[in-house]
Amino acid sequence: MLTLTFLVKTLIDLYVMVLLLRIWMQWARTDFYNPFSQFVVKITQPIIGPLRRIIPPLGPVDSASLLLAFLLMTIKYPLLLLIQGGGVSLSPYNLLFGLVSLVKSAGYLVFWLIIIRSLMSWVSQGRGPMDYVLMQLTEPLMSPIRRFLPAMGGIDFSAMVVILILYMLNYLGMDLLGELWFLL
Repeated sequence: MLTLTFLVKTLIDLYVMVLLLRIWMQWARTDFYNPFSQFVVKITQPIIGPLRRIIPPLGPVDSASLLLAFLLMTIKYPLLLLIQGGGVSLSPYNLLFGLVSLVKSAGYLVFWLIIIRSLMSWVSQGRGPMDYVLMQLTEPLMSPIRRFLPAMGGIDFSAMVVILILYMLNYLGMDLLGELWFLL
């Protein structure tokens, strides 16, 4: 049962991250014709396309993708309980669990995009199409920090500051929710 639990949890988490990435890419107005952007759209379009006919976007936010990500995170915890042999408990707390899980996934997404951008800056030095999209996504988070913390000796520490802020928010979630934070 642990293998099935791992597989279901991983698939839901990865798909939710791709949905959140789609929302973020639309909000940041990244290059739609970039190969990475095309991949994100193609992997989410079979479900989001029909859903967008029913649920219109709310300004720059793709509400269909956000609703699907929220629903997936809401059913993840009861589904994992069902797989592990427990009963399914459908309570109003599942909506709160879904919201907290969605926020936690958004934090993980930001963390990994900044890590990938930092690693790729050493390898491709900003010349690849993936670098351009990563720069468009992470620059709104890193540029305000650069105003207060300039590059020292040619090294940009803004990525490290954003990651430290994300760690602080993660510890705040642990303090507020305790054991539940690890389950979500």
